[in-house]
Amino acid sequence: MPIAREFSPDMVLVSSGFDAAEGHPAPLGGYKVTAKCFGFLTRQLMGLAGGRVVLALEGGHDLTAICDASEACVSALLGLEDPFSEDILLQKPSTNGVLSLQRVLQIQSQYWSCLKPMMGSVGLSFLGAQKGDCEETDAVKALASLSVGVLTNKSLPDEPMEHDQ
Repeated sequence: MPIAREFSPDMVLVSSGFDAAEGHPAPLGGYKVTAKCFGFLTRQLMGLAGGRVVLALEGGHDLTAICDASEACVSALLGLEDPFSEDILLQKPSTNGVLSLQRVLQIQSQYWSCLKPMMGSVGLSFLGAQKGDCEETDAVKALASLSVGVLTNKSLPDEPMEHDQ
């Protein structure tokens, strides 16, 4: 999402095959992404391009998985919420997932500056990463206020400086 936000598209087009959906056998997908997760991802995409998102169903092999994932995505497009439990949002990614994301960030951060601050949050849960964003934002605001304070505190020219004494 950070790259997509930095890119700032006018419209988002999604080719929705749902091969990664729970129910597809390993040769096709084997990733076990839940329908609820597809809905969540759709809601994330709706934060781009002023919500102009087009989902095109392009295939899939397990009818139940396709139906469930499609329903979750359409529900998201309609603004219907089906939030994850806190337990799910506190789960950390797998070791393989973390290693893959670290490699992707290492390569893509050369081209997308928005990824550099994320290097330390790859192994965190969704809520942990969000909390880190809040703490990082608070730190930046605090530093900015210090900078503004220094800029607005002008010493009088008649006052001697400490090193002049």
